[in-house]
Amino acid sequence: MTLVDQTAEAVRPLLPVTGADLRVPLVTGGSAPYANLDIAASAPALRSVSERVDQLLPYYSSVHRGAGHGSAVSTAALDAARRTVAGFVGARPDDVVQVVRHTTDAFNLLASAVPGDVVTLDVEHHANLLPWARGRRRTVAAGRTLAATVAAVEAELAREPAALLAVTGASNVTGEVLPLADLVAVAHRHGARIAVDGAQLVPHRRVDVAGLGIDYLAFSGHKLYAPYGAGVLVGRPDWLEAAPPYLAGGGAVRAVALDAVEWAPVPARHEAGTPNVVGAVALAAACETLAALPPGEQARHESALGERLRTGLAALPGLRVLRLWDDATDTLGLATFTLADHPAELVAQYLSAEHGIAVRAGRFCAHPLLARLNDGGTAVRASVGLGTSSADVDRLLAALDALVTTGPRWTYDAAHLPAPDPRPLPHWIGRPG
Repeated sequence: MTLVDQTAEAVRPLLPVTGADLRVPLVTGGSAPYANLDIAASAPALRSVSERVDQLLPYYSSVHRGAGHGSAVSTAALDAARRTVAGFVGARPDDVVQVVRHTTDAFNLLASAVPGDVVTLDVEHHANLLPWARGRRRTVAAGRTLAATVAAVEAELAREPAALLAVTGASNVTGEVLPLADLVAVAHRHGARIAVDGAQLVPHRRVDVAGLGIDYLAFSGHKLYAPYGAGVLVGRPDWLEAAPPYLAGGGAVRAVALDAVEWAPVPARHEAGTPNVVGAVALAAACETLAALPPGEQARHESALGERLRTGLAALPGLRVLRLWDDATDTLGLATFTLADHPAELVAQYLSAEHGIAVRAGRFCAHPLLARLNDGGTAVRASVGLGTSSADVDRLLAALDALVTTGPRWTYDAAHLPAPDPRPLPHWIGRPG
């Protein structure tokens, strides 16, 4: 079976990432180059990011409170990181950049500050469902088209006012990109602000906060090729200034007495404790690297890989790619699928154990959406990124073809794990158990 057009132009990695030359052991013996097609979950560090962290580490010290040169450097680096992130997403001059752990953390912070109801879609990642579940969340069912979905959101906001519309920028299950300009217009027309979950969108598309009129944007470093434990919430400061501190402690205060506290203004107000300077600098370095790419180059790279992936998957018998909107024209380099007679977990374990290919199996922290698209069952997700090549995609397609045609060569237990599993872990981890 021909899965890939043999005349299709080869696509090389766009930027160097750490682990690009990694080889992984196979259960059948030997090793294979690691094909990381699980970028939508966590992306490897860009080489430029790891190099920037190496530059910072000799100076790493306390920020804002230390007198040493290392403290001065670390403080300046943290402040510069905020400015870089703000510039990367086109923030307004008075927007605040809150350094958080990840997108989930960002929306939990914002949830503590929203002065009213929040409207979401039923297709959201749990990070944009669970923080609002304190009796104030109103959920709108997405329609079969993006146009119908926008209309449903407008109808709900017209029915009863809300303080905030919180939506994803791109589905982490289907990769389909939402019409943010239309959703911003709808929210503002009905007196609501809009918060965008940019965890999937920002690593693949440039987002202009001020240009689009987005009020809040959240995203994670670990998806933006900066897996050092930091994310950000970027947006309007007034709600955050009025909210109680997200975490009480040192660094979030101006003055403390035994019976009174004067809290600091944002961003310090919501960043108690020692901040993740390394994570913030790493995230800013990723933003710098992506901003330096020629306009449209990243989208073209990932579009070519995504089209190659989806075309090849469509040629496999019994394979169904999950889609949500009939009129979605912009899709990230991502495909989630089911394969008849093959449990998703078995497919993922087989690809890893026998071919050295990483994908994700599960419900992707989007259980309500999987209930709509797959009767609540699990599926397999393959996703590409800056370090992906067409050879990686072709290996996946060939491995799936072999699974459909001849089945796995190894044995797998009831949990779909290789049995036995002779693959060793790296020596530096230590003995298992």
